[in-house]
Amino acid sequence: MHDNRTDGPAIPSLKGRPWWAVNEFLAFVLEVVALACLFWWGLTLGEGLAVQLLLGTALLVLAIALWALFAAPRARIRLPLPGVLAVKAVVLGGGAFALYEVGHPTAALVMAVAVVVNTGLAETFRRGPQPAE
Repeated sequence: MHDNRTDGPAIPSLKGRPWWAVNEFLAFVLEVVALACLFWWGLTLGEGLAVQLLLGTALLVLAIALWALFAAPRARIRLPLPGVLAVKAVVLGGGAFALYEVGHPTAALVMAVAVVVNTGLAETFRRGPQPAE
């Protein structure tokens, strides 16, 4: 299911858009942190090192696959915006949930708020006027 969007390239130019660039960098950091938290949570599940490594790796691979297929700037399958936001909610929200589950509720709340603000700003920047090139 590919749609033919005409709203610009998957990765727009950084020229003249410093706040957008900062927000995109924060998005990348949040994505990496979410993946690390999902892996960490998987390591706390199950009994025995082999099972824990399997669960941690499975959560990590599943999250990476979802992101690459549906939410990455150059996703293999271009979903409409609500679908992309749903995948982001699952992966990034899953990272915050995982952080909560490993015993860090305050950090999980901070991460969840950062994800919501970052995603909202990204959508605002995406819809806003583009600088002339």
